[in-house]
Amino acid sequence: MMVAAHHTLPLSKYTVLDLTIARAGPTAVRLLADWGANVIRIEPPAAPGESSELNAGRHNPDSQNLHRNKRGITLNLKSDKGRALFMRLASKADIIVENYRMEVKYRLGVDYESVRKVNPAIIYASISGFGQTGPYSHRPGVDQIVQGTSGLMSITGEPGRGPMRVGIAISDTSAGMFLGQGILLALLHREQTGEGQWVHTSLLEAMLCKLDFQGARYTMNREVPVQEGNNHPTNSPMGVFDAADGKVNLAASSPKMFRAFCEVMDAKHLAEDERFKSFGSRIKYRHELWEAVNQLTSQLPTQELVERLNRVGCPCGPIYTVGEAFEDEQVKHLKMERPVTHATLGEFNLIRSPINLSAFDPPPRFERAGPDLSQDTDEVLAEIGLTPDEINELKTEHAI
Repeated sequence: MMVAAHHTLPLSKYTVLDLTIARAGPTAVRLLADWGANVIRIEPPAAPGESSELNAGRHNPDSQNLHRNKRGITLNLKSDKGRALFMRLASKADIIVENYRMEVKYRLGVDYESVRKVNPAIIYASISGFGQTGPYSHRPGVDQIVQGTSGLMSITGEPGRGPMRVGIAISDTSAGMFLGQGILLALLHREQTGEGQWVHTSLLEAMLCKLDFQGARYTMNREVPVQEGNNHPTNSPMGVFDAADGKVNLAASSPKMFRAFCEVMDAKHLAEDERFKSFGSRIKYRHELWEAVNQLTSQLPTQELVERLNRVGCPCGPIYTVGEAFEDEQVKHLKMERPVTHATLGEFNLIRSPINLSAFDPPPRFERAGPDLSQDTDEVLAEIGLTPDEINELKTEHAI
């Protein structure tokens, strides 16, 4: 295994033009940037007097975590010269990623069909709220809306308390992850055929896929899942239980795990109870079983439950705050925080990619912090042959 410099990582030979905003698109691009791609983030130029305000917004943790390892330039795609520059960059790029509303990319003239005229091998990747076609394709889509439209909120939260939003932007990040996978599939296809293509997904498609077994309960049996709170909808006992000093997560639903739980908790009476002897009966009498299990767990502190139950193969874990999670010894061992240096903000930590490759010991720090507005415009345009005078003229004309 080697310590990888950014330019030796698996995607280092690919150039990506990043037109994305918000979260879903940047999540896809972040995958490529973290694994070595030459990512050029393209934004519109600031109006006079706006630059400092826009830079302040991109100095927050969210922006820095989304846009690390990118260079940033500005192009005015509404101007002929700005669009011509984009096409010049696109002619040499490998991947373009965008999450404009469907009609915007066509209005700007930077859609897939327009780009493939100058680069037939381009991989053009798009994320939308509801899909590139269909009755909702023109709708704006954000995470909260799609959490509701996908059915996710109807199965999240406690019964009788109404729908509940998941605590992270799960449709944004899921769509970004799926688009990243699609881009990698398209790269493999291009390696075999030389052909580019349009890769696209949407927040809605991503969330319907992420419903997974809950969705399959409907597609296969037309069963509509409901809210189950902190307890698993189809396994028992599995959920949140009281401990003497708080609460724990516990999974003891398989025959082996349930036997182990009963033995280690000195609960022979549960193992012999006719209501709890089979997987099916433990589901049927799940509420009674929860009460019985909870009576046992509530007598012991969290740490003792975690140690005692995991020792016999019965999964059990604490319920942390975000801070406690990052300070956990296993998380520290996995080195999920990685430092980066910003010219203004100094050094701080961000969250590394969760992907581990045995051929690479990833770089010990991020190569770049998230860029300020137009930070690398001169550098990138010089790389494609523009002179300083030409760059200054484009700035005067507000094309960059």
